[in-house]
Amino acid sequence: MKSLRSILWLVIVAALAAFSAANWQPVELVVWQGLVLDTKLPALVIAAFLLGLVPMWLVHRTMRWRLQRRINNLETTLAGSASLTSTSLEARKASEAS
Repeated sequence: MKSLRSILWLVIVAALAAFSAANWQPVELVVWQGLVLDTKLPALVIAAFLLGLVPMWLVHRTMRWRLQRRINNLETTLAGSASLTSTSLEARKASEAS
């Protein structure tokens, strides 16, 4: 699985490099009246992509972390109640045998 992920990242980087090489031209971006940003087109595209990707990636990681904590808490609770149940059953069998 790690090799598949590495191959995918390699393809993405190669496509990004090809896009950058084919579109390396200056672009003027008017941010506000009188404020003009001169940049290359690939830098603008990559910045826009990351501006959309990073917040959603952070939300995903936060939800995954939160759910993992919840699962661990539920597993701990379940293991504790299972051990209590087994000890109470053993105690009941011992008292019935007496």
